[in-house]
Amino acid sequence: MNNELSPDALAALSAAARAAHGRAYAPYSEYQVGAAVRSQRGVIYAGCNVENATYGATLCAERVAVASMVAAGETELDAVLVYTDGGPLGMPCGICRQTLVEFAGPNCAVVVMSPTESRVTTLGALLPEPFKLRP
Repeated sequence: MNNELSPDALAALSAAARAAHGRAYAPYSEYQVGAAVRSQRGVIYAGCNVENATYGATLCAERVAVASMVAAGETELDAVLVYTDGGPLGMPCGICRQTLVEFAGPNCAVVVMSPTESRVTTLGALLPEPFKLRP
């Protein structure tokens, strides 16, 4: 897996994440997040955050995108893009990082964007020593 994304791949991931961002259900925090993951086959799956009054039942956009990929029958991804439109860049939370590790290697590209800035890193940089039951 390579963390280099072509301009076309970046544009496709960004468009999917931005569209999902617009569908986020965030009545409590008002913090909308959209995410897109690209499977090893090159298919893009999107997700948005879905909040719940109990907060603990809230689903992050990254996990919704991964769940969509798995529901479609795929279990490997090589790129993730997270889009938020306000505040600091919306880095994936710890649960999302651990979820991503289940389906991607340390060189998986992780892009975090807002309207004014972006950052590109790798999953290994975000979670250098993940918990794994399988090698």
